[in-house]
Amino acid sequence: MRLYCLPVILLFFLGGSKASGQSATMLWYNRPATFFEESIVLGNGTMGASVFGGVATDSVYLNDATLWTGEPVNPAMNPTAYQYLPAVRQALQQQQYKQADSLNKFIQGSFSQAYAPLGTLYINHKHNSQPTQYRRQLNLANATASVSYQADGAAFTRTYFVSHPHNIMAIKITGNKKGAINCSIHFKSLLRYTVATATNRLQVNGYAAYKSQPNYRGDVKDAVLFDPLKGTRFANIIGIKNTEGKVTATDSTLEVSNATEATVYVSIATSFNGFDKNPVGQGRNALALAAANLDRAMGAPYTQLLASHVSDYQTFFNRVKLTLGDTTAPNVATNDRLIRYASGGQDKPLEILYFNFGRYLLISSSRTKGVPANLQGVWNQYLRPPWSSNYTTNINLEENYWPAEIANLPEMHEPLIDFIGHLATTGAVTAKTFYGVKQGWAACHNSDIWAMSNPVGDFGNGSPVWANWNMAGAWLSTHLWDHYLFTSNREYLQKTAYPLMKGAALFCLGWMVNDEKGNLVTSPSTSPENTFITPAGYNGQTTYGATADLAMIRECFLQTIRAASLLKVDKDFVEKMEDALQRMYPYQIGKKGNLQEWYFDWEDTDPKHRHQSHLYGLYPGRHINMLETPELAAACRKTLEIKGDETTGWSKGWRINLWARLHDGPRAYKMYRELLRYVPADKTTTNYSGGGGTYPNLLDAHPPFQIDGNFGGTAAVIEMLLQSTENEVVLLPALPNAWPNGSITGIRARGGYTVALYWKNGQLQKALLEPNNSGLVNLRYANKTKSIMVKKGLKTEVRF
Repeated sequence: MRLYCLPVILLFFLGGSKASGQSATMLWYNRPATFFEESIVLGNGTMGASVFGGVATDSVYLNDATLWTGEPVNPAMNPTAYQYLPAVRQALQQQQYKQADSLNKFIQGSFSQAYAPLGTLYINHKHNSQPTQYRRQLNLANATASVSYQADGAAFTRTYFVSHPHNIMAIKITGNKKGAINCSIHFKSLLRYTVATATNRLQVNGYAAYKSQPNYRGDVKDAVLFDPLKGTRFANIIGIKNTEGKVTATDSTLEVSNATEATVYVSIATSFNGFDKNPVGQGRNALALAAANLDRAMGAPYTQLLASHVSDYQTFFNRVKLTLGDTTAPNVATNDRLIRYASGGQDKPLEILYFNFGRYLLISSSRTKGVPANLQGVWNQYLRPPWSSNYTTNINLEENYWPAEIANLPEMHEPLIDFIGHLATTGAVTAKTFYGVKQGWAACHNSDIWAMSNPVGDFGNGSPVWANWNMAGAWLSTHLWDHYLFTSNREYLQKTAYPLMKGAALFCLGWMVNDEKGNLVTSPSTSPENTFITPAGYNGQTTYGATADLAMIRECFLQTIRAASLLKVDKDFVEKMEDALQRMYPYQIGKKGNLQEWYFDWEDTDPKHRHQSHLYGLYPGRHINMLETPELAAACRKTLEIKGDETTGWSKGWRINLWARLHDGPRAYKMYRELLRYVPADKTTTNYSGGGGTYPNLLDAHPPFQIDGNFGGTAAVIEMLLQSTENEVVLLPALPNAWPNGSITGIRARGGYTVALYWKNGQLQKALLEPNNSGLVNLRYANKTKSIMVKKGLKTEVRF
């Protein structure tokens, strides 16, 4: 970025432009946030900040992706759990489902640990009059937030950003009247900490709990335990650079007096040093790291910090652009836009804004090696957050990464890929001790930064319907293969992806058993968080051969076979997987025309249940599709019709993608609109039926907040416009009628293609393909197909 451009650019960053409410890259509000669900979230992939933008008191919640409770897990925590398997299987063979549920509880371990809130930065401003002309905004185009208002005869502006290149947060406070800035700064945390100050610095040292009970266990004794000799350490150092005026320190605050400009720098670090390293004895020096980052940032000009932050961020964000034609939506604040949209108003830029926001969130929350985005990305205010803000691997962690490859953000996928390697390490012990499988690795319903892989439930206190699910390895392995299909990186496939894929497949081979007809099934088995009703009227949780299990295993085997074939390795192993695929219990279509979720054609306890895991083969899997398996695709459609459209936020995100795979653009769009249904910021009570939507700050309302719905919605927009397999690219497969004119550029297709699409009056005008490799590409649009030769790095225009 050239320096002579900076004055104009900085005016834009500081909120000098009057952005339209119709903007597809701007969130804005005419009052400060009262609740977190109204705050503006910023992040650099490790540090998270939630800006409230208050006038008298500005609160900023601070988080770090590596600050969790706990310490390295002992994967052999229940070394004889596998010995209960024969009894569970016998109970299932005898159709004794209540007994099977009871026995299955013996195959459980500890709960996961929780993502911790680092603390809150408070900036107290001293004004003598009420503010006017207040505006708070987040600019997705450059990942900066700003607050502007007038008070005491002066105009005040604050600009906030969290820099990845410098690993700090900067808050620049300016006033257009000399000496107008008078404020104090202090910090509080729910964790254990101490505060010390120097002339222009405030230093915090603290530590997280060594144990935390999940919030859903309620008010239990010793829910959160601290020990000064245990737990991840954290440091937070706040520094100030001022123009005019002065900075003084008390025991716990920094005071800025009569300044015209002040920049607050926030540097945080933790002692986390890896999933298998004790954060105390083997941890990093958090204080030294935070101090070094702060010194480096404060030693550079602010304009340089800002320019490097924007350049780094735009490297990723500017890769993709979506347009949807003209709009007549009025210029109103984002919360009012959502309310108007929920009542049926048209606002195509809002639909693009939500799509862009999902890309922004992934860039902002997933750039830490080996530490993927959790249930809340990197933003959390609670000591015991909802569902521990952990890695819930029966959908939520995976859904976080659905947009990564297709939205041209493969770098953001890498933390998950690294994390899968960690899970495989602990998961090899889990496979042996919980399931008696001596080869491969397994992972279960929950995990955390310590790569916990065991089934949860607190050694028998959890319900098997969620605690005992064990197919996370099979599901996560498909992310490894997808990364290869989009990047064409053969070295990655050989050294990283394939060994992990093979390990997941080996566990599945060792885990399946024969049913009475000789079919391979899983036993015991559950379908994530759903229950069935037996003919005798029992609401059961444990069964065998649940469709979701077998769907994930099929996808795992198909992809592992293909990877081994490309690498020309493991012929005998490939033959075993091919044989298993032939012997697995086949999909069943129920009496209602639906895809059966259970081995038998049982009724669901809740026919509209939020989970639809048995449709995995349709999406995110690909072995059920409209062309090759039309009867199964029709059964999936019937299942979705029975379930209906009212569901939680993340589930709605999944269902939009499922409807897109069924090439039903109108239904997918209908649910996309519902995903943006306005949910008030104070509505955070868990609601499993019809509670989903979007909070005023565009974060997904499960409710409460879960970020996976944002990512599922972003992925769904691309899924409506582009679908792909290793062998074919499908153009505009589910284009909604509501989007007759538009374009999208920079998205990615399997096989290694960057794609741009342009359409008018509901018809494709042209497609541009830029491939990673030279060769033949098969394209499909409507009922037409084309095969064309492309050259690496050269754009090829295609018209139908």
